[in-house]
Amino acid sequence: MRIDLHAHSTASDGTDSPADLVRNAAAGGLDVVALTDHDTVAGHAAAAAALPSGLTLVTGAEISCRLDGIGLHMLGYLFDPEEPAFARERDLLRDDRVPRAQGMVARLRDLGVPITWERVRELAEGAVGRPHVAAAMVEAGVVEDVSAAFTAEWIGDGGRAYVGKHELDAFEAIRLIHAAGGVAVFAHPLAASRGRVVSEDAIARLAAAGLDGVEVDHMDHDIDTRVRLHSLATDLSLLTTGSSDYHGDRKPCRLGEHTTSPDVYEALVARATGAKPLRD
Repeated sequence: MRIDLHAHSTASDGTDSPADLVRNAAAGGLDVVALTDHDTVAGHAAAAAALPSGLTLVTGAEISCRLDGIGLHMLGYLFDPEEPAFARERDLLRDDRVPRAQGMVARLRDLGVPITWERVRELAEGAVGRPHVAAAMVEAGVVEDVSAAFTAEWIGDGGRAYVGKHELDAFEAIRLIHAAGGVAVFAHPLAASRGRVVSEDAIARLAAAGLDGVEVDHMDHDIDTRVRLHSLATDLSLLTTGSSDYHGDRKPCRLGEHTTSPDVYEALVARATGAKPLRD
C-alpha cells in the first residue's frame, strides 16, 4: 500500500480542488490519502463525493498551535467534525486568518510592495493564509517564488511584514482532537528551515500528554533529522508517519513523495473513534 497522510486543497492553501486532489492521488498510484487542510474540514465533502474507486480517504485537518512561544502544526485525523468544542476552536483559528492576512498586506504595502488585499483574496479559493500573500508577491515580481517570501525580510516568522495569529495551545489541541475521537500527530516537528522548532524535551512532554505520533519522513527533514526523530519516537513510543505535505503547484513536492507504512496506518485507524476512512 502507498499511503500519504498529509495533503492540502483549495479549501486552505493548496492549488488542487478537493475533488482534483483525490483524483490526482489515485492517478499517482496512492492507495490512501489524507486531506488535512489548515484549520478546516471544508473540503471533506467534495473530496468524498469525488473519491475514485480503489482510493481510501482519511479525513483530517492541520491545526495551528503554539508551544514554548514557537508556532507548530498538529495533524488531527479521523475526528468527529461535528464535535462542538473542537469545531468552535477551528472556527476561531480560521476566522483569524482574514485580519491577519490583511495586516500583512498593509505592512507589505508600507514597505513598497505593490499588492492588494483584493488580489490576495482572489488567489485564496478557500481559507486565506500566508501562502496566498506570498503568491501575490510572486505575481507582483517582488520575490522569485513562494518560499522566498517566507523570510525575515518579508513574511517569515518574525519578519518585517509578519503578523501573528490565534494559535491553539499544543496540549489543548491534543486534548480536543482526542475528545473528538481523533488521533494527533505532530507535523514536521524539526523542520528548522521553516523557523524555530521545539526541543526534544517539548516533544517528550507532548508524548506524555497523549500525542500519538510524529511526522518523520517529510521534505523539510534531512536524513540526519529523520534518523534522530525515529530514535526519539522509539524512545517515546510514538508512531512515525511519512507524507508529502502536498500543496499542488504551490510547493515543490508531489503526492506520495513520502509515505506511511501500512502498520502505522492501521494503528492510527484503530485508535480513532470519531470517524472512519472513506472508500468508494
